[in-house]
Amino acid sequence: MPAMGRMLVILGIFLILIGIGLSLGPRLPWLGRLPGDIVIKREGFTFYFPLATCVLVSLILSLLARIFNR
Repeated sequence: MPAMGRMLVILGIFLILIGIGLSLGPRLPWLGRLPGDIVIKREGFTFYFPLATCVLVSLILSLLARIFNR
């Protein structure tokens, strides 16, 4: 049962971090417009693939995981 409690605490912290990220999102206008993000606009069609943003978020999450797993 202690493992389930720990999992719920981690889930709660994760949800809080998502909420903070969503509330701060509009204040970070460069996120999603980095060099390397692919945007193709045609008539009646827009394709957006945030490649550089995904790499940046992955690096940050990997660093946080490495720090917290020590």
